[in-house]
Parts: sequence; structure tokens; C-alpha cells
Amino acid sequence: MTADASNSTDASITDVPARQRFEARSPAGEVVGFTAYQRDGDVVAMTHTEVDDAYEGQGVASRLVRVALDQMRVQGLQIDPQCPYVASWIKRHADYQDLVVSS
Repeated sequence: MTADASNSTDASITDVPARQRFEARSPAGEVVGFTAYQRDGDVVAMTHTEVDDAYEGQGVASRLVRVALDQMRVQGLQIDPQCPYVASWIKRHADYQDLVVSS
């Protein structure tokens, strides 16, 4: 992915169920990051998070994860954080740890 990072704070986050991922898009509509998932009933495995190099370090991945988890909470889903970024993000944000599925 390549993109112009001039408006990274304006990236919009949208669930794209057909692609099983939440996407961050620039104001121009380019995908600048995503967090992928696989849903199995009421459990969602968060499998991979990726952000365009031009947008790294600007909070895009954190916003992706927060929006995804907020939407999953509203839907009453539990999370299996297989993606290392998602797992570490949840560990740093105690208010989301209740979403993690019990082993």
C-alpha cells in the first residue's frame, strides 16, 4: 500500500464484512490500513493488522482496533486476539479485556 499521509487524522474506519476486515481510508478513499478478522458464531478472531508505511506512528492501527472492538462490544461478541498488535493493545487498555474469550 502506498498513500499520502497528509490527512492521516482524517482517516475513516469502516467494517467491510465481505472482506472480513475493518479498513481505514484516507479522505481520498485509499485504504491506508486494516485489521482482519474471522467470525465464528459469537467469537471473532482478530488475525492481522497492517498500516501503510506512510501512516505508521500516527495512531491509525490504534483507531482501527478501538473502532473494531467497540462495534464488537455493541454486538455482544467476544474476541480471540490472535494478532500480536491487537493482543498488546488490549493488554494496554484494561477496559477492553472483558471482550477476550475465556480459554
